[in-house]
Amino acid sequence: MLTNAKIKEINKLNEKSKARREAGLFIIEGPKMFMEAPLEWVREVYVTREFLDHIDREAGADTERSGMGIKISEMIQWMDHEVITEAQMARISDTQTPQGILCVMSTPSYSMEDILKRRIKSNGDERRLIMVLEDIQDPGNLGTIFRTAEGAGVSGIILSEGCVDIYNPKTVRATMGSIYRMPYIYSADLSDCASKLKADGIRVYAAHLKGELLYNEISYEDTAFLIGNEGNGLKDETADLADEYIKIPMEGELESLNASVAASVLMYQHYSSR
Repeated sequence: MLTNAKIKEINKLNEKSKARREAGLFIIEGPKMFMEAPLEWVREVYVTREFLDHIDREAGADTERSGMGIKISEMIQWMDHEVITEAQMARISDTQTPQGILCVMSTPSYSMEDILKRRIKSNGDERRLIMVLEDIQDPGNLGTIFRTAEGAGVSGIILSEGCVDIYNPKTVRATMGSIYRMPYIYSADLSDCASKLKADGIRVYAAHLKGELLYNEISYEDTAFLIGNEGNGLKDETADLADEYIKIPMEGELESLNASVAASVLMYQHYSSR
C-alpha cells in the first residue's frame, strides 16, 4: 500500500544519493525503462489506472519486451504491482509530467574484474575499451556517456568518487536504458585502477590539451581513455597516470569540448579502428 511513509521513502530515493546507497535501491520511470529493466532488479511497481487502460493502444510495439512479443500490460499483470491514483503518482514522480509507471529497483554490483574480462565483439574484433571518468558532475553528461558507451562497444566504465551518482534520476533517464547493460565501478583511487589496467595489457590515454598526437593518429588496441571534469579537465596527478596524452583538434577560440562530446569522439574512434 502506498502510505505516506512509503511516499517519503520513494522521494528520498529520488532526491538523495546517500539514501540510494544505503538502501541499495533506485527509481526508474516510464514504459521504456520498465520494459528494458532486468526483471531480477525490479522490487516494486506502481502504475495508474489511466496508464493501464491506454498504454498498449497508444504506444503499440514500443511497449513490447524485446524479442518476446509481450506487451507492457501483460508484463505488469504477471508481476506484483500496485495501482495508484494520478495524484499519488505525481507525489512520487521526479518529473513534471509523470508517465504513469514508476518502479523501485535494486542496484547491481560490479567489480574491476567484471570490467577487465568483458569483451564486446565488433566486426569479429574483441579489443577492449574502458572509460575512466574523473569528477563528471552533470547528470546529463554522465548518462550520455553511458548511452554512447553501449553503442560504441565499451567494456565498462570506471568513475571517480567525485562523479555524480549514476542513479540520480536525471542520469538514469539520460542513459535511455544503457544503465542496465553497462558495467561500472566507483573508485576512490584512480591510480590503483590505472595500475590494474596497465597490468592487464590495457594502454591508458588521457584526453588533454597538452597532447601532441591527435586522437585519430593512433592505432588503438586494448585501450582506456581518461576523461576529466567539465570545467577543470583532468587533475594533473590523474593525467600523469596516462601512457600518452592525446588531443582532439578544435577551431575558433574554444579551449575544450563538452565532456560527453569528447568521450563520444574517442569512443567512436576506437570503434572505427575495430
